[in-house]
Amino acid sequence: MARIAVIALFFINGSFIASWAARIPAVQSRLGLEPGQLGIALLGSAVGALVAMNIAGRVSIRFGSAIVTVLTAIGLCISLPLLALAPNLLWLVLALIFFGATNGSMDVTMNLQGAAVERGYGKPIFNSFHACYSVGALAGAFIGGIVATYNISPVYHFLGISSIGALGILIASHFLLPPEPKTVSETEAAASEKKPLFTRPSRTLVALGAIAFCALISEGAISDWSALYLSGSVHATAGLAAAGFAVFSLCMAIGRGVGDYLAVRLGSAVLVGLGGLLSAVGLGLGLIFPWTPVVIVGLGLIGLGLAVLFPLVLSAAGQNFAGSGEVAIATVSTCGYLGFLVGPPLIGFVADSFGLRIALGVVVLLGLIIFALSRTVRSKPSKPDEATLTSAKLDEAAAPLS
Repeated sequence: MARIAVIALFFINGSFIASWAARIPAVQSRLGLEPGQLGIALLGSAVGALVAMNIAGRVSIRFGSAIVTVLTAIGLCISLPLLALAPNLLWLVLALIFFGATNGSMDVTMNLQGAAVERGYGKPIFNSFHACYSVGALAGAFIGGIVATYNISPVYHFLGISSIGALGILIASHFLLPPEPKTVSETEAAASEKKPLFTRPSRTLVALGAIAFCALISEGAISDWSALYLSGSVHATAGLAAAGFAVFSLCMAIGRGVGDYLAVRLGSAVLVGLGGLLSAVGLGLGLIFPWTPVVIVGLGLIGLGLAVLFPLVLSAAGQNFAGSGEVAIATVSTCGYLGFLVGPPLIGFVADSFGLRIALGVVVLLGLIIFALSRTVRSKPSKPDEATLTSAKLDEAAAPLS
């Protein structure tokens, strides 16, 4: 049940993000915002997320990720309707800061729960959580499209989504895993050790953060620029340009669905290396041969390649930093989220000077960098240690939270 509870949280989170994305035009129209004003408002979400992510990881160390996940998820349910109720730009910015902070915190803590469940199973299952996020996003986008077509107010739409989401969160909260008990030696070591305020991160953590940064820069760049590349540089029709991104999204969901199976067969390091290489080859083909069918196939390859990267580096952060997994996952998540934010404008700046084809070549380079760093994504042995829950005891471990 613990695994199902975490799956539900990822699905709910994805549906919330997609629901907001689908109704941004309606909110913009209601408030009469210019594109530049909307950009300023959306920046509030990014700022809130970046500030909250590391705080959530550190708070989880003290109180456990289960309670923090539930509180931040409920906060996300509250924040969604506030976006539709904002009367002007200032209040929309404040609502988006709250929305970004709760979403960023939930992102970190539900990944911590996923890492704990995966350790108990003793085999890779992390990609399945992110696959459910993708499915939730598809569901949220589909529902958002329907209600937008019938011109239903975002207020009623968001209140409905939040109410259903809150019910699912409260049910899932009974099955989340409590904090793993520390051994006597770990407790004594923590009590006797004086940790400095700032510590230099290990080379492994830096490499994992770099992979997350490169992977989500690439994902953000493809999300925002692939349709424009197809329509502007390749001269595809509007329908085919939209189909290209749909192929990318579908292949990403498929890749996450089979990612755990492949991680068991190939190993995380090999799979991350292949993912980086596949994304570089896919985009390289689309840039060298700017023909619509080739570009669409290339986007599918990019989706398959990028699908497993972020889940696997989060899993590696949780497994390879057993004493400080909360901080490690928060750090890697922050690096990835920062990449997702800077990727689209970075491509835009380069495109202004050198053209979009050259600018997207940056993503090819990032795929090669991921390939070069892939050896750092090492999983711990599949057999859980004595302090780790076995999969047979996961449901029992969740009982204290019931």
